[in-house]
Order: sequence, then C-alpha cells, then structure tokens
Amino acid sequence: PADKDVTQEDGTVIRYAGLESPELRARQRYADLAVNPHIRENFRKRATLIKALRSFLDDHDFLEVETPILQPLYGGAAARPFVTHHNELEQDMYLRISFELYLKRLLVGNFERVYEIGRDFRNEGLSFKHNPEFTQLEFYCAYADYLQVMELTEQMVAFAAEKVTGSTKVKYGEHELEFKPPWKRVEMRQGILETSGIDIAEHKTADELFKAVAAKHGNKTPDPKSARGKMIDFLLGEFLEPTLIQPTFLYNYPRDISPLAKSIPGDPLIVERFEGYVAGFEICNAFTELNDPLDQEQRFIDMQSDYSDDEEEKNPLDEDYLRAMRYGMPPNGGFGMGVDRLAMLLTNNHSIREVLLFPALRKEE
Repeated sequence: PADKDVTQEDGTVIRYAGLESPELRARQRYADLAVNPHIRENFRKRATLIKALRSFLDDHDFLEVETPILQPLYGGAAARPFVTHHNELEQDMYLRISFELYLKRLLVGNFERVYEIGRDFRNEGLSFKHNPEFTQLEFYCAYADYLQVMELTEQMVAFAAEKVTGSTKVKYGEHELEFKPPWKRVEMRQGILETSGIDIAEHKTADELFKAVAAKHGNKTPDPKSARGKMIDFLLGEFLEPTLIQPTFLYNYPRDISPLAKSIPGDPLIVERFEGYVAGFEICNAFTELNDPLDQEQRFIDMQSDYSDDEEEKNPLDEDYLRAMRYGMPPNGGFGMGVDRLAMLLTNNHSIREVLLFPALRKEE
C-alpha cells in the first residue's frame, strides 16, 4: 500500500489509500477500484471502446447477433478448448474458441453483414497478452475480400482510438502510435526474410525449413517435430513480430496455417489473409474466406494429417459447416480482433490483467 494525493478541480486535495501490488490488485479488484481512480478510468475507457466498435459497425450496416457459447464441436481457430458435459443431452460440449463457423452459417442464410462481440475461451497459457477467457469481436462481410477488410479495419480502429483518447495518436510506453489510415503493409514472406534471413517459400517441407533455421540461427530453433506451419509461426514470433511497432498489416500467409482462407490467384500455397500488429503483438486476424465446400473439406482433412492426435491446435472436421457451405456461401471477408489487446493499447497498459476486471488467477492457497 502507498498513499496517493489527488488534487481536485477546486483545489482540494483528497488522499487515497493506495494499493500497488499487481497480484493483490488483480485478486481484490473491488479494493483496487475503490482506492485507485485511474483504474476506474481504465474501465470507463474500455466501455467507451466497446461502444465505439458497436457504433462503427452498426453505422456500416452490420447486424449484431449472438451465437452459441456451448458447442458440440469447436473450430474457427487454432486453440485447445475447454471441455464440459451436458447431462440432459448426455454428450460432451466445448466452450467456443471462436464465433467464426456460426457467423459464416448466417451468411448462407442471407444475412450479408454480421458481427458479434462476446467471450471466447481458449485453454492455453497465461501471459501479458493472453487470458483464457477474453473478449473477441468478429465480423463477416459478404462480397468483400481481405483488402476491403483491411480498409474497414484501419478505419474502425482509428475511429475507436479517437472516441477513447480524443486522437488517433496514442501514447503507449515509449512509443507514440499513429492509428490514422493508411497503415503500413508488409508481405509475410518478405518480412520474415528481412528479419530472419530465411525464405520460407524455398523450404516446402517442415524438415527442410527446420534445417534452414538450424543452419542460420543455431540454438534458436522451433521444435523439430512441429508441422511446417508452426515453424513459420515460430519465425514470425521470434524475428518479425518485435519489429512491428506502428500499426501494420502483415499479409499473404502460407496455407499451412490458414485452413479457412482462400488461396491467392495463381498460388494455391499462399492465402488471402492478414493480421494487424501494433507494439510488437497481434491485435486482429482476417481472411478472404474460403467458400468452396470441396476445397474446405480437403483443408480439414489435410489438417487432420498434419497434426498428431494429441496436438492441442488440431480442429475436428465439422460436417454441418460443410453442409451449410454446400447450400451456397457467398464470397466474403472475415475479421476477428481481441478487444482486450486493443484496450491495452488505448489505455497505455502493458498487461492484459489491467484491462480485465476479474482476470484468471491461480487458486489462492
């Protein structure tokens, strides 16, 4: 604890009994909020952020919807799910890891622009940017591709930044971030080549790519048993991500790590996907969505063979989703963003705990 004096507009001074221990503040958020006015302000800004995102999408003719949190199959992302059991139905269920496959079913039902803001659950590790339960924004737009979604994304985030902070220029640690469009664009292959010296296009198999990384970087290598896509993720995280400070779109991803995205014309191994990076970490992910049911089925099958049975990021084949696609899914662009990470950026906080009222914590003994 540490006392803190706050001077009011009329000149009077109020002394607050401070609470500074990050662990104690997270465990006893009620006390944290009671004695730290700037923490209450963080959560007011978070509420403003969510209102701004809704306002932007509503003004662009998107329909807000709600999809199931408990799902018979999980999918739409590479993540390990939480598993529970439905007693009446006598079957295991999963807490959703993404809204994607349900929102795209709505495109088949002729809702052309849909979005959802809600909770996703991923049974993964904790870090400054990860919490197992987090707030996600996803939208899907019929007859749009990833380039159009890029433009919509930078406009939406700049709009939200201005609503929350009063400007598109935001102080974050030692950096001043400029969210005003257009954001910088970097092709993934070129970005990895420039930062790691590895041309991923020259190494078509996981074994070839591992040998190239080992020869170039010695001890800094991925797990040799990993799939090629996970090795590319390793290169991205180790070498390229830390250089992406100002808002940047990283685009054109390998098909290996993008089973739901459409291939670029003339190259079936590269897909129309981008991720948005700010301050060295990813805040959003988007595709030109695959709408060919035969291609999608083969992608699911390929992913089954690429990952071992105990691989946590392996997704089940969703027959009902494929059936929906066979009815006729329009070409579309899809987008997902971690709202908590954007809240971190707009409130100048460097831990996701600071923008979650009640973050996940280990049981207190």
